[in-house]
Amino acid sequence: MKLGSEEHKQLFCQDFINSHLPYEPETMAFPELNETELDRLRRIPFWQIALSTEREAGMMVSAMAETIDDPEIRAAIALQGEEESRHARLIECLIRHYDLQVEEPPTPVLPKNVRLAFTDFGFEECLDSFFAFGMFGLAREANYLPESMFTLFDPILDEEARHIVFFINWITYVQAQNGRANLFRGAHSALHYGRALFNMGKMVLTTDGNSGGFTATGAKTFVDDLTLPQFLSATIRENQKRMSKFDDRLLEPRLLPRLASIALKATTLLPKRANEMKVEASS
Repeated sequence: MKLGSEEHKQLFCQDFINSHLPYEPETMAFPELNETELDRLRRIPFWQIALSTEREAGMMVSAMAETIDDPEIRAAIALQGEEESRHARLIECLIRHYDLQVEEPPTPVLPKNVRLAFTDFGFEECLDSFFAFGMFGLAREANYLPESMFTLFDPILDEEARHIVFFINWITYVQAQNGRANLFRGAHSALHYGRALFNMGKMVLTTDGNSGGFTATGAKTFVDDLTLPQFLSATIRENQKRMSKFDDRLLEPRLLPRLASIALKATTLLPKRANEMKVEASS
């Protein structure tokens, strides 16, 4: 299959649409938690920024769909907009159900350049989801919350995986349609990954410990004395698990998994020091 072809477009659009999971957050059965478990849930630092991000994403992605002429791509992006908004509703329901003390985020504002915002958001999701997969796996292994809670949210992580796989294939399709060779596509991606890292860095620096994002800084919440090799291994393993569910012909984000694999191998060169390297929580 040639990247950028009609066959490629049909594949990544139909795969995304056909794998949509219908559910309504308002009717989901949240598990009952004891006081210890409730305290752990309340200590998770990213509820406010997650709610704000999903609300903004829902509005922005839906607006992006309105700018697309191709009916199949338009339908897929519109569906993603619905899923992003549904994620916000799910977080709202969770906050209400467990009476989490979360400050109401500001009302989202639609970006002036929706296409650029959608592209930046897509690359940011590729980075953020990689860390989120690892954090979810670490928390599950540590029995941080009851298994019923992880079972409830596992499909949500699969939705995030669907979003980034769709995005990587969409951006590659668009670049190929615009006649960009592999070298220029790589440079374009590197530029946007750089912007994504910069934006994530600004978020970490400008938020307090109660509103951190889905980044490596939040992993320490779930596992005491978490080492860098443990964290890298978890992110690589959990990312592979999520990506293994997709058609082999589809592209998947590879930059961060490759960098994490290189970093993990590097830690084995100095095993003593690697074992002492800890993932620190943000403050």
